[in-house]
Amino acid sequence: MRKEIQEKPKRAVVAAVQLPSVTDIEFEASVTELRELAKTLGFEVVHTFMQKRSGFDSTAYLGVGKRQEIHQYVNDELEADESDTAPIEAILVDHEISPSQARNLEKEIGCEVMDRTMVILEIFHRNARSPAARAQVEIARLGYMAPRLREMAKLAGPQGRQRSGVGGRGAGESHTELDRRKIRDRIAELQLEIVAMDAERQTQRARRQERRSNASVALVGYTNAGKSTLMRALTGSEVLVANKLFATLDTTVRALHPESVPRILVSDTVGFIKNLPHGLVASFKSTLDEALDASLLLHVIDASDPGFERQIEVTNEVLNEIGAQDLPRIRIFNKIDYVGDAAAQAECEAALSAKYPSCIVMSARRPDDVAKLHKAIVDFFQQDLIEDELFLPWSAQQLRSEIYANCKVLEERADEEGAYFKVSGETSVLKDLREKFDQVR
Repeated sequence: MRKEIQEKPKRAVVAAVQLPSVTDIEFEASVTELRELAKTLGFEVVHTFMQKRSGFDSTAYLGVGKRQEIHQYVNDELEADESDTAPIEAILVDHEISPSQARNLEKEIGCEVMDRTMVILEIFHRNARSPAARAQVEIARLGYMAPRLREMAKLAGPQGRQRSGVGGRGAGESHTELDRRKIRDRIAELQLEIVAMDAERQTQRARRQERRSNASVALVGYTNAGKSTLMRALTGSEVLVANKLFATLDTTVRALHPESVPRILVSDTVGFIKNLPHGLVASFKSTLDEALDASLLLHVIDASDPGFERQIEVTNEVLNEIGAQDLPRIRIFNKIDYVGDAAAQAECEAALSAKYPSCIVMSARRPDDVAKLHKAIVDFFQQDLIEDELFLPWSAQQLRSEIYANCKVLEERADEEGAYFKVSGETSVLKDLREKFDQVR
């Protein structure tokens, strides 16, 4: 019988430089976040190297002594490597570094170097599902790779730097120049595809708006704050729930359950993260379209994270960047059940409620808490409803279901001519229904 070969886990080390302007809490939170990103990418982080410096080393990010320490650690691990242990394959750097810094660090340490931006891009590349998200990821990756081609050409050596000029420009064109031109052409092609997809999405959205009222909620917040779990609880739908950063990239839209009047749609959006490269914020703007179109934002925050205030800052910054800062929102402190025992949870809830009035402290895994949030959402959309009376003649009773689907029926009575409905609903919906009923009289 053939013996199954088990894949060895990928192992990596993390390296980070703390600048004087960064507090210890901020620095530790950023490094912890990188370790979580590494986990999402399938790496086991076996060691973390930290260094305090007044600035990044212009040659290779880290200082000479720290680079030697990491080189020694990686080589000691390699020498001590057993058959059941994988070697260290990568060093993950907690900043975006220049192509020359990455090349020098890679040569000196002896393993692949991935900076923070590259790690995030790779996660996005693996998790994107829709054509729009895949196109946006590819644009971001190509934009990241373009300035790094020269360093890659240096590593390739002089033999691959020049191409024949036959059919080309002048006496010849370098591999790097050709590759850059191909990247520019590919980015232009993808941008045209995205424009076409955006136009199609706008058309589909307009059609949806014709069929329903604009009652929509968007879940926004830090990645891994529990948005997908909350989405599942609010809508009763099967959406991906994973304890990984950026598990959700493509926007998911479902109806609030139990359904209400008006019918409310809930959308889950891509999570935010500290130091998300600006290129990615721009590239993923369309994945946040549902947030821009929403009438209400549910800002989900991980109550169990000691650095939740940083989560709030990051989310507010990104919402400002996409122009959604003025939309009404409810702050939801999720994962209160992760804080500790009942006493610790009660203390935490009291402190949060005092500091953030009108917030909701809850766990998406508790039905009572979900019901409380459900009520808050419905109350928000029903606050502007008006009461009115609709008359439906007996000859048009087939339209009765439309009243119950679009309005909250408070009272119903009938006489020999037809049925009268005392209802609560949106002004525009009531106007449309009345016009439709007048046509069948």
